[in-house]
Amino acid sequence: MSFDPKRDYPLGARRPELVTTPSGTPLAEVTLDAVRAGRVSRDDIRATPETLRRQAAVARAAGREALAENLERAAELAGVPDHLLLDVYTALRPGRATGPELEAWAARLEEHEAVRTAAFVREAAAVYEERGLLARA
Repeated sequence: MSFDPKRDYPLGARRPELVTTPSGTPLAEVTLDAVRAGRVSRDDIRATPETLRRQAAVARAAGREALAENLERAAELAGVPDHLLLDVYTALRPGRATGPELEAWAARLEEHEAVRTAAFVREAAAVYEERGLLARA
C-alpha cells in the first residue's frame, strides 16, 4: 500500500484503510456501539506503531522535525509494557534516579527495541548530571 505523507493527511479522513487498532480492527469499526458491545477493547484504543510512523512521516514532510522525532519514539513505545513506561517516567523525574539507574532503564528500553527512547533517557541522564538533578547513590 503506497503512502504519501503530503497527499494522505489526515490519515483517518483520506486513508482510513491505513489506520487500524492493535488487533487489526479497521478505524471505521471503532465506534461507541462497538465498545459497548465488547467488539473493541480498551487495548484497541491505542495507536499502532505503523500509524505513529506514518504520522511521523506527515510531520517530517511538513517540516516539523521535532514532532516527527517524538512520534517515532511513540511508535517504539507502543510495544513497551505500560508498567515499564510508568517506571521509566518516574525515574526521569529530577532526583529520583542515579546515573547508573537511568542507564539500566535505558538498557531495559533497548530490550524492547525502543532505541531512540533509550538514547533520550541517556541524554536526560547526562543533562541531569550537569545540572545536579540525579539522585545521590
